[in-house]
Amino acid sequence: MTALANLKFVVAKRATAQTPTQQRRNKLSTKLFEQMQLARAQAEGRVYAPTKFKSVKDAETGERRSIETAKKVKQWWWKTADGKLNLSIRYGAKVIEISKGKNAIELSSVDELLPTLEIVKQAVEEGSLDAQIDAVSNKLRSGFKK
Repeated sequence: MTALANLKFVVAKRATAQTPTQQRRNKLSTKLFEQMQLARAQAEGRVYAPTKFKSVKDAETGERRSIETAKKVKQWWWKTADGKLNLSIRYGAKVIEISKGKNAIELSSVDELLPTLEIVKQAVEEGSLDAQIDAVSNKLRSGFKK
């Protein structure tokens, strides 16, 4: 009992399931984190290759097993003709319209990329882009309906 005397005991209640809005925020926040990792890796001159587990069926035995494969991460930024960078924020395959009629953020150099991604990630976590995320999510969801 002396080992347990050093611990602090509390009455805890587990949080209920997340709201759909919070789930969408978390999904976009995770993707923004991947973009930040990709930008850091490119700045340092290395390759960013995250892995994921894929379920495969063995042809001979017929049993399923998990294998680790490389995950494809497509960068959300590109260089324009005038030498600047454009950064679009994506939710799934859809580009989020951040401001009315505008779907990209213009950056003067690659050095601004990481701070901009961090600002957008913070805005997503605060809920500033909830309306835009919801609109894109509904558009994406409507593509799955028959």
